[in-house]
Amino acid sequence: MTSKQRSYLKGLAMKIEPIFQIGKGRISPELTEAVSEALEARELIKLSVLNNCLEEPKELASVLADRTHSEIVQVIGKKIVLYRESKTKKKLELPKA
Repeated sequence: MTSKQRSYLKGLAMKIEPIFQIGKGRISPELTEAVSEALEARELIKLSVLNNCLEEPKELASVLADRTHSEIVQVIGKKIVLYRESKTKKKLELPKA
């Protein structure tokens, strides 16, 4: 992903609300599956890390990106933004590299 594409996605992510919260339960297989399904449906999602979570948001983002085959757009504070191009419902058109 180029910096131009990342910047474009960051701008879009500012307008969306987090659809998942990660707490002390950490990353379960169920959460991973739900995130993967949401990425397929929306392509760009935001997650919130709760204060009771003991792990760093950057570590959680890395694990989720690996498990869902997505890309980390950004991690700011306790917010994580992930992107994965949908195989069936392509919604976002990224700028050319």
